[in-house]
Amino acid sequence: MVFDAHRHIGVLPAYPFYGGPAVNPDTRARATVAGLIADLDAEGTERALVIPNYGVPGPGVAFAFNELCVEAAQVDDRIRAALWVSPLPTDVQRTEQALALAAEPGVKALKLSFLLGGRASDPACRPMLDRIFGVARERDLVVHVHTSPGAASDIDEVGNLVEWYGDHVAVHLVHFGGGMSGHIKLAGSRFFDWIEAGKRVYTDLSWAIGFAPRWLADEVSRRGIGHDRILFASDEPWGDWEGEYARMRAATADGELSGLVFRENFEKLYG
Repeated sequence: MVFDAHRHIGVLPAYPFYGGPAVNPDTRARATVAGLIADLDAEGTERALVIPNYGVPGPGVAFAFNELCVEAAQVDDRIRAALWVSPLPTDVQRTEQALALAAEPGVKALKLSFLLGGRASDPACRPMLDRIFGVARERDLVVHVHTSPGAASDIDEVGNLVEWYGDHVAVHLVHFGGGMSGHIKLAGSRFFDWIEAGKRVYTDLSWAIGFAPRWLADEVSRRGIGHDRILFASDEPWGDWEGEYARMRAATADGELSGLVFRENFEKLYG
């Protein structure tokens, strides 16, 4: 049994990334709930948190998939929904519409990514960050935040959210920093420092560089903390379920940590 704490639904329009021709690199994107469920069945995924697909400039595309995520959670009780929200002042109306869906059955998380603009330390974003995390606290929702090295998604920026809101809201740092610098900052100390400080911080290792899962598992064993904060995630269709599964299975072996990562931590966080 595998529980997937981060995957997407929705088909994005083709886009000319990096000055090339318009393409659809997320080849396994699913437009329907039926397609998503067929993937879960084929994988053997027993539970999943489903998030609006995103990646092309313009947050309106991601906002448009919020109701599809809610539908998925209400069609199949194996599925939990995350809603796309944005701290950008230009997205206030759409974010409020998204937050209005937070009371729908099956909604368990809110999704933030600064890839489409803004940054945690930008004063213009702070009012909506306060609003988003306020709703998360009120409804006991997890806030998922994309991480990747450099710019607005670097852990030096995104870590502010853990510092400001992590006492009362569960913050899921997607991709464990997303690359070499992020992995070293987190596994080297910061992830464990936050846990010891009482912050409600969680992570997954989708997209992680090869050394990171085994190093993190070693640090969890050595320090005796963090075993209850790591979840398996495929990040399909941008990630690779088979590869992510094999990597985390190898890092956790078949012991207690494996059961926590692949099942039990998801159950505790999402029910």
